[in-house]
Amino acid sequence: MADPALKRPDEPGLYERDFYEWSQEMARALREGRFGDLDIENVAEEIESLGRSDKREIRNRLGVLLVHLLKWRFQPEARSGGWRGTIVTQRRKIRELIDESPSLRRFPASLLAAEHADARRLAAIETGLPIGSFPELCPFRIEQVLDEDFLPESER
Repeated sequence: MADPALKRPDEPGLYERDFYEWSQEMARALREGRFGDLDIENVAEEIESLGRSDKREIRNRLGVLLVHLLKWRFQPEARSGGWRGTIVTQRRKIRELIDESPSLRRFPASLLAAEHADARRLAAIETGLPIGSFPELCPFRIEQVLDEDFLPESER
């Protein structure tokens, strides 16, 4: 990689011009022990973003899962294999992310209240039921939400 000091200040670096090529060059430099060729600031930023990405994915999947659990419980006449499949898939994907990064094990519990508030609004929109049909506080414990065998009983 060219000496970063030789690059004109107004000229975009490889990171800005071609992210894929930059990532491959950084991987080669690491493997070959060419630490002086590393773009340290951008490498550090990209590593941090990997962790944020896992957290964002858990948040998104938990939200989808809660919407479907609420619909399952409060609109039993519309239950479908698609809903059940979504529930199974979201749980599996959350479990896989946590298996790969066990330090995120407690993360879903920290999101439950906020994600329930959003899921409640979305479930009302998707079902056509008034938002008051869904409890303000999450009716499920995080252990239930993530339990592959749990399906909520109908409230009707």
